Amino acid sequence: MNVRESARFALRGVLANKLRSLLTMSGIIIGVAAVIVLIAAGNGASAAVQRSISALGSNTITVTSTSTGAGNRGGGRVAIGGGALGGLLGGGQAGGRPGANARPGPTATVDNGTRTTVPALTLADAAALSDPVSAPDVVSVAPVVAAQNVTVTYRGASHTVPSMTGTTPSYLVNNNDAVVAGAGISDSDYTGRRRVALIGSTVATALAGPDAAAIVGQVVQVNGVDFTVTGLLAAKGSTGPQDQDDRMIAPLTAVQDTLTGYGNLSSISVKARAADAVDAVSAQVTSVLTARHEVTAATADFSIFNPSSIQSAALATTSTFTLLLGAVAGISLLVGGIGVMNIMLVTVTERTREIGIRKAVGAQRADIVGQFLMEAVLLAVLGGIVGVVIGVAAGQLRFGTFQLVVAPYSVVLAFGVSVAIGLFFGIYPANRAASLRPIDALRYE
Repeated sequence: MNVRESARFALRGVLANKLRSLLTMSGIIIGVAAVIVLIAAGNGASAAVQRSISALGSNTITVTSTSTGAGNRGGGRVAIGGGALGGLLGGGQAGGRPGANARPGPTATVDNGTRTTVPALTLADAAALSDPVSAPDVVSVAPVVAAQNVTVTYRGASHTVPSMTGTTPSYLVNNNDAVVAGAGISDSDYTGRRRVALIGSTVATALAGPDAAAIVGQVVQVNGVDFTVTGLLAAKGSTGPQDQDDRMIAPLTAVQDTLTGYGNLSSISVKARAADAVDAVSAQVTSVLTARHEVTAATADFSIFNPSSIQSAALATTSTFTLLLGAVAGISLLVGGIGVMNIMLVTVTERTREIGIRKAVGAQRADIVGQFLMEAVLLAVLGGIVGVVIGVAAGQLRFGTFQLVVAPYSVVLAFGVSVAIGLFFGIYPANRAASLRPIDALRYE
């Protein structure tokens, strides 16, 4: 008997008991769909992690202080980011007048009673990091101060922003931020100490209602101080419980004047020329700051957050998570295969007389094996096709901001495994049918 004839007999056997065949295929259907959907969930989680980390700036590292150095009020001017932008070191009064405790900016020191150290993370540090000689792979530097839990009011509405960022225009580039309405912070806003601000969509909606863009150009009060909203930041969504749109960005000079005073920086954002240069930039930043602060790697009073290392660790975790989900789904495929084998054994028992008649009229062992093996594979193939359709359709679902991502390899893998299961679990029933003696089969009732 040829393959075509075996397929015809197998199809007739499947259609003879439609409900039973459908129930048998259900195990394969559920298994295949589960593999596709669960791997899609793992890929979706991986993509979400990548988006969240990229939102921080994939080429950007953040330097923070790990010490509690004394504040510093300087009067010297320092160029930040290597451009024309001039920042008042430590933050004297507008027009360059130094504060009451003015000292020579870049060489200012603090005597802590045991040794003399450079105060951690100052504008002078930011300027040093923008030096193309000592940090050739750095393309942009943005000093940052943060005012915590500021209250913003506008026409009777009030909203508490967890952190208001004071920085330079370079920060928007470093942080992959975009302004969707209005204008960003300019160099003249920074040097002129203008009280202007960019706000996130969460803040804008809380203050102005659904028409968030309407607040652009309006004056809001930040802890009682007037700031003009010049732009609306592009939405970034949430990272776990953290709402990345619940924020404000203003010129560092204005924030120091009105909210934080002229102490040390909260952090320094440093952008590398490319993603593959992040590690080199980390090394250059470490070299510059250890020399300036007169510390060693073991006693460093600063730390460096490298998003690429976090991204690698996160992707490794999500890959393991995806593999685990796929393995769990694979178990359901195995259960479906056992169901196919069970039904095929029942089928062989029910059709014992048919097998005896076929062998009596000349059917060979290979013919009987081919017929029942083909029937098992047909059940697995049909179940696999339906499972793929359901799995791919379910893989298009979105749950809030979480989007499932169907991987093409998961479709091929799930379908291929379903066919292999049909072959594997169909061999024993097919061999059992072929092993029946014609005389015993004909006498079976």
